[in-house]
Amino acid sequence: MSALKGKWFFIVNPAAGNGAVQKHWPQVQEHLAALNWPYEFAFTGYKGHAIELAQGALRKGFRYLVAVGGDGTNNEVINGIMRQKKVRPSEITYTLLPIGTGNDWIRTHGIPKAFDQWLLMVAAEHTVQQDVGVVEYQSGGETHTRFFANVAGLAYDAFVVRYAEQRKSRFAGRLIYLALIVSCLFRYKPGKATIRYDGEAETGYFYTINGGVCRYAGGGMQIVPHADPSDGLLALTIARRLTKLGVLLNTWRFYNGSIGKHPKVSLHQVKIIEVESEGPEPVYVEADGEFLGHTPAILYIAQDKLRVLAPRKP
Repeated sequence: MSALKGKWFFIVNPAAGNGAVQKHWPQVQEHLAALNWPYEFAFTGYKGHAIELAQGALRKGFRYLVAVGGDGTNNEVINGIMRQKKVRPSEITYTLLPIGTGNDWIRTHGIPKAFDQWLLMVAAEHTVQQDVGVVEYQSGGETHTRFFANVAGLAYDAFVVRYAEQRKSRFAGRLIYLALIVSCLFRYKPGKATIRYDGEAETGYFYTINGGVCRYAGGGMQIVPHADPSDGLLALTIARRLTKLGVLLNTWRFYNGSIGKHPKVSLHQVKIIEVESEGPEPVYVEADGEFLGHTPAILYIAQDKLRVLAPRKP
C-alpha cells in the first residue's frame, strides 16, 4: 500500500521554533488538503504530551507518525513509539517535519527542511532502520529511563542544557549555542567520575562524555563524528580535563569532525556506557537536548530499531 494512502497522524508542537510551527501549520494543512492526504493531527500542550499523543495514535491504529517541530518534539514522539507495546517500532513509519529551533537529528538522515522537498521525500517512500539509544539516570531519588535518537551528553553538555532550560532560552543554531558554551565555560567545574565501557574503566576529571546514535548535536557540532545510526553500537566520545582556553581554541574541531585528533579526546564504539560520580556532586545527564537528571547513569542500544522515512542517499 502506498504510504500516502496510509493512516497518518501528525503530532504538532505549536511552540516549536519560537512559535514558527503555530504560524506555518495552517499552510501545511492547505498543502495536505490539496493532495487529498488522509490524516489526523493533535497539538501538544505541555512537556511530555507528544509521548502520550504518539502512544494514543498507535493504540487507535495509526502506523504512520509525523512529528512537527524540532529535536525536542522528535525525542518525545520517538519515546512514545519505543515505550508502547502494541506494535513493534520497526513496523511503524516515522519521520520529522522540521520546523523547530533544533534540527540536528535530520542532518544525519538528510531530511529536508523545505516543505516541497519534504513532500517529495515522503512520496518516494524510502525508509531506513535506525538504532535508538537508552539512558537510565537518576532524578528525584528514583531511576528513570529515556530513549534518545541522536546524542546523550553527560558533564559539560548536560550542564549547558540545564543552564539554558533554567533561563528559558533555546539554542537556535550555531551562534547561540556557541554563546552558551562560552557563557557556561566560566561557570562549570568538572567533577571526578568513573566511566566503564565494554570491560574498560577510567576514573578522572572529564570535560564531557557523549554517547551517540547519530553524529550531530548543538547546532551542527559533530560531537560523535564516528556515529553510525545502524551499527548496533553507541559512539562514545570522552573529552578529559581541558583548560578553558583549550576548549575555546579547539571548538572548531567539533564542527569539522576532527575532535578525536585532540590528545585529551578519545573515540570508541561500544555496547554499554556506565558513568558514576566519584565526588560530592553528581554528573548531569541530557539526551537530545533535553535535561534529564544525573548519574549514576547507564547508556546502551535498545533491542528494537526505529523505521525512519528519509531520502535515499546516493
